[in-house]
This record gives sequence, structure tokens and C-alpha cells, in this order.
Amino acid sequence: MSLQKQKALFLESKQGRFVVGDHHVPKPSKGQLLVKIHTTALNPVDYKIQQTGMFIDEQYPAVLGVDMAGIVEDVGEGVQDYVKGDKVFSHGSFTNDQATYQQYALAVTDFTAKVPPNLNFDHAATVPLCFDTAAVGLYSGQLGAGLTPPWAEGGRGKYARKPILIMGGSSSVASYVIQLARLSGFSPVITTASSSHQDAVKALGATDVIDRHLTGDAFTAALQKITQEPIEIVYDVIGLPATQQMAWSAVARGGTLVTTLHPVVQEEEGKGRSAIATYGNPHVEANQAMCRASWSILGKWLQDGLIKPNNLEVLPGGLNGISDGLERMKAGKVSGKKLVAHPQETA
Repeated sequence: MSLQKQKALFLESKQGRFVVGDHHVPKPSKGQLLVKIHTTALNPVDYKIQQTGMFIDEQYPAVLGVDMAGIVEDVGEGVQDYVKGDKVFSHGSFTNDQATYQQYALAVTDFTAKVPPNLNFDHAATVPLCFDTAAVGLYSGQLGAGLTPPWAEGGRGKYARKPILIMGGSSSVASYVIQLARLSGFSPVITTASSSHQDAVKALGATDVIDRHLTGDAFTAALQKITQEPIEIVYDVIGLPATQQMAWSAVARGGTLVTTLHPVVQEEEGKGRSAIATYGNPHVEANQAMCRASWSILGKWLQDGLIKPNNLEVLPGGLNGISDGLERMKAGKVSGKKLVAHPQETA
């Protein structure tokens, strides 16, 4: 290839600034693609990395971002299912050649799919991290509840007539938890959300919505009006101490609380409940086999409308708009939609 240089958004240091600069264009190795990134999506983990240095071993300057959609520019050794010009979306990782806040990045074919004809790059880019976090949390035996996934034999509809509770229904991850719970057969699918998001979460498959402002006895009463059945699976997408405590209060004896942050709840003697922090990175060994299977069906599910992508907002300025977008997310000023950016529009 003649490509040598590209624009990338670098985090200069821990708690430092994001700065656009020049970066080399990597060459794909075995099982990899070089993708010209048309759209990347923003995630809360990115501003948390800025604050803490986690996941990148404090190797600076660092390129962040893991959601990408774009066009294949080159293929590595042994790649048979993709050719130059294919439209793809992929789950990247926090290395400077595979992160997505740049104009070109490497994608691992196992966690890549072709963009279906009914989606554009923007919508496809909202899927990878949030879908994987939802799927790992529900179906991983090590980093989740260990349920049988709906893409496996006997998994579709397996949990019929069993209730599930999802905290934070309007969040991007929860949108996929709701949809996967529906495919797994759970009923009722109960979630928390504000009144302004009730229609949206019900359109995804939630059967019942509890006002997210309810706490304590009011929350318990609202839940008991919906179901008297034991709730064995609760997924807390928010993961803050207050939501974990409410979620934990709903977990039945022998049940599981899945949370996106470190569990802070304490088990009482004899109830046999568990609390698990999930981690939706398909590249870690614990998730690879499961995520290979889910990614092999994900494109078809999107094409068939079984899984729908997030609502979104396109940030102006290409890579230059990402920093302000992350600040808005950190300040709690983004709700019910995913922020995306177009790296190729970077001035």
C-alpha cells in the first residue's frame, strides 16, 4: 500500500489532553484487516481511561476507542472471507494499531462482520462494544451469568416465562441486553428508565418499565406489581453503588447479579447468590470462543431486524469533536443515544 501517514487522536498522558496528530498506518498480519474508518463510536470507558490509565498500561501517547465501521483497505495472510472494498464493522482493542480514534486501524476478522445493506456506517459503529458487553454479561460462564445463548442450539426462547430485570434501560448496553433477553425468551423483561424513554425501550422488547427515580420500598412495590416470580437474573448496566443495591435487593435465592462495574454488594449467609463484574472485550481469552460464535451471526441478526442498533448523534469535526463528546458523557448530558464521529472528516 502507498498509505504511510494518517490522523489519530492521542491521549497525551494520564488525566491529560486529547490531541490530533500524525500516526503511521499499520499493516495487517495473519487474520487481520486494515480498515479505513468512516465511523467510530464513543463509550464511557474512554473518559475513564483518561482519568485512570486502565486498560492501556499507561502507555502514552495512547489511541483510544474500540468501535469501528468502514471499508477494508487491505487484508492479512490467510484472510478468505473479506476483500478490499468490503464494508465492515468491528470491535477493536486498546492498542494503538487496533484502537479506533484514528483514520485507519487493524481489525481482527473473528470479531468483524460485514455491514448489512439495511444499515449505514454510523449505525453499524454503535454495535460492537455494547453488544459484546450485553452478550458476555448474559452468556459467559466466566464473566457473566452463564446462560445458554440464543445463537446456540436450544438457546432461542429457552428462558420463557422467567422474569429478568435490567437496570438502566435507556443506556446503549441495556438496549442490547433487552433485545438479547427477548431472544432468550425471558418474560417479563423489566427495565428501569425515565418516562421520556419508555416507548423506546418497549420497542426493543421491554415488557414493563419502572421509573428510574424510584428507590427503596417504592421500587420494590413497583417490581412486585409486575411479577411475583423469583428473579434469577438481574443485569445492572449502570453499576453504581445505589443501582447495585437496588438490583441486589431483587435477586432471588441462587440468582445472579451482573454489573458493568466492580460489585459493591455484600452477600448474606445462605442465600447462594452471586455478583459478577462483566467485561465485554472479545479479545481476552475468556471471551474469545463465545464472541466468535456471536459475531458469526450478528450481521444476519442486524439484517433481519432481530437486533437493532442504537439511536445516535454525529459529532462535528471528525476526531477533533471526540474530546468534547466525552466531556458531555462524563457530565451526564447524553441520554438515550450513542455519540459517533467521522475520522475521515478531521481537518
